[in-house]
Amino acid sequence: MTAVNLLRAERIKLLSTRAPWWCAGIAVVVALAYTALFFGFVPLEGQTGVNSTQVASALGRTVVLVLAILAAATEFNWGTMKLTFQAVPSRVPALLAKGAVVGVFSGLIGLLVGFGSWAVAYLIKPAADLGLASGADWRAVAGQGLTFALTGLLGVGLGLLFRNPAFALGFALAWTQLLEGLVVLIPRVGDDIYQWMPFFAANQFSGPDLTVSMLKLQPPMGPWGYLAYFAGICVLVYTAGLMITHRRDA
Repeated sequence: MTAVNLLRAERIKLLSTRAPWWCAGIAVVVALAYTALFFGFVPLEGQTGVNSTQVASALGRTVVLVLAILAAATEFNWGTMKLTFQAVPSRVPALLAKGAVVGVFSGLIGLLVGFGSWAVAYLIKPAADLGLASGADWRAVAGQGLTFALTGLLGVGLGLLFRNPAFALGFALAWTQLLEGLVVLIPRVGDDIYQWMPFFAANQFSGPDLTVSMLKLQPPMGPWGYLAYFAGICVLVYTAGLMITHRRDA
């Protein structure tokens, strides 16, 4: 099969089921609703800039992680992965196509979350300084497309590694919703370790988040450094999933 056909096949497999559409809708609606509540109740002086409009991006990113895990892991349950590998015995091109399709779809969701959250905040607090006047402002909003796309790649990698949707989702949700937050409770070194957690790194690309100001942290890297760090983790996990799936039975 040609690369175009592989991409088309993965697009059909992803978008022909309801789960991706439900996840995409939940990611956007939850992020926009949380942003509306935040800007509706926080005083004007409580906003720090355009990056504060992305206060709910982590919620949307978690939903996209779920979407990507399901896109990969459920194929082993349904048996469609075996059919794919029968058509593409070398496996790697098919897995690369899956990562590309899920990553692009996740990135588009990120753009909707980023610009949608900014628009909601601007409508609620038009007097706030929320104009996209600098590169940092555009990075905070449009940059969600990058972090969401990388999250989609990470989810595919986890789905390929675990194969079982329940195990993969359990690990991902425990990490994002529990373990990363509990790290800060470790005496003396908790704050330092927390600043190297993958989803903390993803949040820093759009600018310092509320956690940084609340804990009075001094992140060791800038936004682009954190993006590169997060990208490295995502690519590493995806590559591991690809290699293991290539070597063992589907």
